[in-house]
Amino acid sequence: MSEEINNMRINWFPGHMTKALRIIEKDLKVVDAIIYVLDSRAPFSCVNPKFEKFIENKPIIYVLNKIDMAEKDKVLEWQKFFKKENTYCVLMNSTATGMGKKLEDILNQACSEKIKKYKEKNMTCAIRAMVVGVPNCGKSTLINNLCRKAKTVTGNKPGVTKGKQWVKIASGIELLDTPGTLWPAFDNYRVARNLAYIGSIKEEVLFIDDLAIAFIYDIIKIDKTFLEKRYEIKIEESDEPIDVLDKICYARKFLLKGAELDYERGCKAIISDFKQGKFGNITLETYKELKKLQVKDRLKENA
Repeated sequence: MSEEINNMRINWFPGHMTKALRIIEKDLKVVDAIIYVLDSRAPFSCVNPKFEKFIENKPIIYVLNKIDMAEKDKVLEWQKFFKKENTYCVLMNSTATGMGKKLEDILNQACSEKIKKYKEKNMTCAIRAMVVGVPNCGKSTLINNLCRKAKTVTGNKPGVTKGKQWVKIASGIELLDTPGTLWPAFDNYRVARNLAYIGSIKEEVLFIDDLAIAFIYDIIKIDKTFLEKRYEIKIEESDEPIDVLDKICYARKFLLKGAELDYERGCKAIISDFKQGKFGNITLETYKELKKLQVKDRLKENA
């Protein structure tokens, strides 16, 4: 069972993403910094290797978003990892009021040299930043928070932002919202599953039953009590993921005629519950797993 789950293939790279990557590469020439939004539940999985060669010469502000849905201690470890030379990392819940001021301050800090040069000439300058990230990571919600009102289209599903949008947020600051983009080849199946769990891949192209079984498998490895508390079940050491799915369906009375288990309903409920944060705060991957996730190899393969 574990081998089947670890080899579960998820491929999704619509044609519009190729176009989006080209637009992003072109527009990088006119921006001063990159705001890279990551879902705190799976920060590493949200890093797109295709961006690496594009943005290496720009100041980068990593935003670990949705911190209200992740485990704080693990998010702090990721923050230390992403804070490198010429990079910044801020923790954020983009749905919370007033969070934007923190990001504005860091953006001005990242572009301080440009601001200083213009100030010496008694001139004001516009700071332009591009906002990038995988689908459904909260880019548009973050921008609306910075604007303090809705200016971009948002939605709790991937693919809402279809094209680029320039938005003025504060005196001298302009943001370019871009479509969510995935990397073309999911060579690391754990990464692919994580992106599916957090809603970065449209459910229409997924087999929800396979995804739910894989989710159960992965969550048990992290901490089985997340499932036990949510569904009021007991998971034994000998239980396979399908056994746990049976218990969940029985506990929630997901039944068809003749007392047959309604697996489809059960699988949809499990994935939906995670996306809505009903399991509590969960981080799907930790900094300590970095070597297991083969970060360097993945970046090289997709460069």
